[in-house]
Amino acid sequence: MSTRSHVHEEHFPAAPEWLFGILCTPSAIRAWWGASRAIVVAETNGLWAAQWGENEDEPEYVTVATIRVFEPPRRLVLGDYRYRARSGPLPFRADFTTEFLVTPAAGGALLRVTQAGFPEGPEADAFFAGCQEGWRNTFAGIRAMGEAGQRDTNRMLR
Repeated sequence: MSTRSHVHEEHFPAAPEWLFGILCTPSAIRAWWGASRAIVVAETNGLWAAQWGENEDEPEYVTVATIRVFEPPRRLVLGDYRYRARSGPLPFRADFTTEFLVTPAAGGALLRVTQAGFPEGPEADAFFAGCQEGWRNTFAGIRAMGEAGQRDTNRMLR
């Protein structure tokens, strides 16, 4: 099956350690991604999970992945995804991976996310487009979190 990827990257006026840290700290994930709950076992072969919705017994969405690569403060790769929506399963089969790369840059760091494994067919077009918009919103959430008080987040990550 032929697949496609989505890449989004932006510069943040933050230390690479801070930027990497918010990718694998549950309270930070809730803040920048708007998740109601998050669980992370931050190690290679660890767990990365997030849930959305007010009712934890019947969530709107749940995403669970295995941490395939954990190389602080530079690289985090998620795979072996399990995805569940209250509305039902995805209308296609996929083997998603998400790679986060944090690179030091002048005045901060560059965060690049590559999400791969989207089927080429039209059955995945809406989900693919939703993920593209989702990453733009997610990066806006990260930016807002940093602007709202990076010092508080740094304290949280110690």
